[in-house]
Amino acid sequence: MRKPDDSILTLQQYADVRSAAERALADAGAIGCFPTPIDNVMAVANVHEVKEDVLNEGFVAKLRREVSGALKSALSKVRGLFDARSRLIFIDRSLKVVQQTFIRLHETAHAYLPWQRDLYAIVEDCDQTIDPILADQFDREANVFASEVMFQLDGFSKEADQQDFGVLVPVGLSKKYGASIYSSVRRYVTHNWRACCVIVLNKPEMIEGDGFRATLRRHCASPAFTETFGEVQWPDSFTPADKIGAMVPVGGRKMSGKRTLSLKDADGSAHECLAEAFTQTHQVFILIHAHKTLHRPTIII
Repeated sequence: MRKPDDSILTLQQYADVRSAAERALADAGAIGCFPTPIDNVMAVANVHEVKEDVLNEGFVAKLRREVSGALKSALSKVRGLFDARSRLIFIDRSLKVVQQTFIRLHETAHAYLPWQRDLYAIVEDCDQTIDPILADQFDREANVFASEVMFQLDGFSKEADQQDFGVLVPVGLSKKYGASIYSSVRRYVTHNWRACCVIVLNKPEMIEGDGFRATLRRHCASPAFTETFGEVQWPDSFTPADKIGAMVPVGGRKMSGKRTLSLKDADGSAHECLAEAFTQTHQVFILIHAHKTLHRPTIII
């Protein structure tokens, strides 16, 4: 059985959110339209976005006083807000366009998911609530809804699977689907039938002696990778002295060539893997896959 996008959601929770996303796409006439027409999806959810840049501390404080306890408050700076009383969505205009798009869908989810829409009068979202690792169930559901709508359910994965496996596949598809490169790479990995993972590093910092150090930002894996290797405990940082650190593109380069890498599974058996790196300057993606699942097995009847 297919595992959910976010492993912290149960299969049933994921199925319920995915079903709602499919219904929203169909009702909006958005299936097969690229990038997904977000305005159509918002119209189906009966929500409207306030285009003015009004999401400041004073405005948020005023809303909090009005609703008292019927509030899901943010833990840090508010990036998006849904006012259920007026069906209005507010977005932090200082964010990049692709970030605003995802938050727009995240807030729409709060309005559209039937088990969420009446829980709070005001829902505030910040960097933590839209983070796939840090979010609680309420916001993970909204994240999954946003991802399913943005990536057209299985549309992104099917299109990606028509190309040879590699980090440039999700990078190339990100613009078509109106998504960030990070969310596209994450979708590519977590919905992949291969045993693969991506390690995301922060921008390398030059240090004396070691050349540079790139700290671990986050990582995610496909179900097949986790089944084979378990929960890999990656180091907190990498330098040119280790195999993964040596792949980090520096000196203005965007990519490193593919290199072999050996990883041990839970039983201690070594598996030959192939890895490659791509950088956006402010973050580095190391895509790793096990050779044994690079190609689909041939079934002879």
